[in-house]
Amino acid sequence: MTDTSSRIAAGQPAPDFTLLDADGVERSLSDYRGQRVIVYFYPEAGTPGCTTEACDFRDNLNSLKSAGYTVLGISRDKPAKLKGFEEEQGLNFTLLSDTDKAVHELYGAWGEKSLYGKTVTGVLRSTFVLDEQGVVTLALYNVKATGHVASLRKKLKIDA
Repeated sequence: MTDTSSRIAAGQPAPDFTLLDADGVERSLSDYRGQRVIVYFYPEAGTPGCTTEACDFRDNLNSLKSAGYTVLGISRDKPAKLKGFEEEQGLNFTLLSDTDKAVHELYGAWGEKSLYGKTVTGVLRSTFVLDEQGVVTLALYNVKATGHVASLRKKLKIDA
C-alpha cells in the first residue's frame, strides 16, 4: 500500500539534487554525469536491515565498480551519524544526508507502507540505476535489504 503517483520509471531523467555527504561536503548528482550510478534509499543508518544492505554494497563494490557503477546511499540521517555508520561498518562508498526528505519525495522513496501489519508513512527502500546521461535505466521500489545487491547484480548482468 504505497503511493505510486510520484514514482520514477525507467526512461525518465533522474531528478538532480545536492546533498551533504558524511564529511559535510556538498555532492550533486550532476557531478556524476558520465558515470553509471546506483542511488539507493534506506531508512536509517545503524539499524539491522540498513546495516545488512550497506555492508552488502560494501562487499560487492569492487565488482560494481569494475562494471562501471558508482554507489550513492541516501537516508534522512545527519552527516555526523552517516560518518559514524561509515566508519563503524568500513563503508567504501558515498552516503548522503537528506534530512528534510525532499530528495526522497522527488524519487517517490517516501510514502505509505505496511509495517508489521500497520500502515505507516516513511522511507520506501528503493534503488535506482542511472546511465551516463543521468537517465533511469532501472527503478526498484520496496526492495528487501537482505539479498538486494545479489538481485541487483543479476538484473545488471554483473558476474559474481
